[in-house]
This record gives sequence, structure tokens and C-alpha cells, in this order.
Amino acid sequence: MLWLIHACGDSTMVKQLKEVLQDGLYNRKFIIGSSITLLFFAMALLSYTWTPHSVEEINIAVKLAKPSLEYWLGTDHFGRDIFSMLIFGARNSVIVAMVAIVIGMGVGVPLGLIAAAKKGWIDETIMRFNDFTFAFPALISAIMITAILGPGSVNSIIAIGIFNIPVFARITRGTALSLWKREFILAAKSAGKGSIQISLEHILPNASNILIVQATIQFALGILAEAGLSYLGLGTQPPAPSWGKMLNDAQTFIHFAPQLAIYPGLTIAITVLGLNLFGDGLRDVLDPKLRRSR
Repeated sequence: MLWLIHACGDSTMVKQLKEVLQDGLYNRKFIIGSSITLLFFAMALLSYTWTPHSVEEINIAVKLAKPSLEYWLGTDHFGRDIFSMLIFGARNSVIVAMVAIVIGMGVGVPLGLIAAAKKGWIDETIMRFNDFTFAFPALISAIMITAILGPGSVNSIIAIGIFNIPVFARITRGTALSLWKREFILAAKSAGKGSIQISLEHILPNASNILIVQATIQFALGILAEAGLSYLGLGTQPPAPSWGKMLNDAQTFIHFAPQLAIYPGLTIAITVLGLNLFGDGLRDVLDPKLRRSR
């Protein structure tokens, strides 16, 4: 990857990207986290072109089969291939979590910038809305929304996305308030730039590192929330596989077929761990103070 970036030129952005990648090679959390994250996305992309078996194929004759060359991780109580379902479930997790992040950032970041730039009653109104939203735990809010709108992937995305809005609004506001006191912002004011222009041209680029790291954390939480909603029957609906739904189906067979719960449970745990490690490593790599200390 480094040689490809080098071939692209020596602009400031390319140089910064080179430094980030070079520092990342010496950060264990970044290496492990990015490897697991890339594997997770590769599974999701692979489901669009190939799975060992159809995820909707029911074959009672081979139900609860042990791992074999034909069924790499065995089959479930309907004779469906577990490995194929895990691959397809990664696609649903990516879509739900990714779109929810886009909703959260698309609404929350502008609200945070406006609150920091305008202050006064606008800031108070936005922050009180945030406090009201935070009064309800994330999963409880998602359950309430999906219970009202009905189960399904789209409503899961809406529910998780709504919870992400105050998270990004608060992070953006806090970062922006500290930046508004910096000398280069005072220089921009002296040059006659307005608050909106300063927010877009100076505040947002300097807050992007923090927002990127927060997005990786919220992405992991989005996967957990999607799995939780599917486990409760409010998320992705059959026949589309979901890691949470696989855990729910495994309850009845936990004593004599524990692998039905172990495989999706481990997949969720490893994926979330990888995303959290990636976020921590990315924070270390993007933080100028930590980079200078190395």
C-alpha cells in the first residue's frame, strides 16, 4: 500500500497518509484491529458474489450436521450451512451499522458545529435535546422505535441512527468549542470570515480525526445493537440471516448443539473487538502528540 501512495505524488495529504500508515505498522492494536476489520468487510463483500450454499436452502436430511468438507462449520436445525449464514450475516451488519453511522454523522455533526458556533439559546436547545435522548439507553430506545415502526432492517437503521445523532453532536460541539479559542480561528475572524465558513473550512477539518475514531466505536456499537434487535425479533427478518437471529434460534438446541450459539457469538465478539482495537490504534496513530512521543 505504501508504494501505491508514493506513486500518487508528494502532496501534503499524501505525506500525512504515509506518516499515518508508517506509524500504524508499529502499533500492535492498529495492526490487529485493522486486520480483523478488513476480514469482516471481506466477508460482507464476499456474500454478494459467493457463499458455499444458499442461505435459504433448507435440507432437513442434514440438519445439525457436524463440520465436514461440504459444510465447513456444520448445519443448523433446518439443514442450512452455518458458514454461509455467517458470511451473509456480515453483510446485514455492515449495511445496518454503516447507514446508521451516516445518519448519525450527517445530522449530529452539523448540529454540533451550529451549537458551538452560535452558542446562546441555539446551543442550549440542541444540548437539551441531546440530554433528553441520552436519558434512554441505546438498546431501549431502539426497541421502542422498532416496536412502534415495526421490525425490519430499515427500522433498525433508523433506530440506531437516531441514537448516534446526539453522540456525534456532543463530540463535535466539545471539539469545536476548544478550537474556537485557537489563534488560527481568531485570524480567520479577522479576515472577515463568518461562523459557518469558519466551521466548514477550519473547525471541521481539525475535528475530523476525533470524528473518525468515534465513528469506528459507534460502528462496533451499531453491530451489537443490530444483533440485539435481531435477537429480540425486531431487526433483520427471516429468511435473511442475522447473527443475532442465529443466537436466538440456537437457544433451543444449546444443550446438544452448542456450536449453533458459539459460532455467531464468537463472530460478533471478534468483530466488535477488532473494531475497538482498530479505533484505539487509529486514535494513537492520528494523535499528533502520541505520534511525536514515538
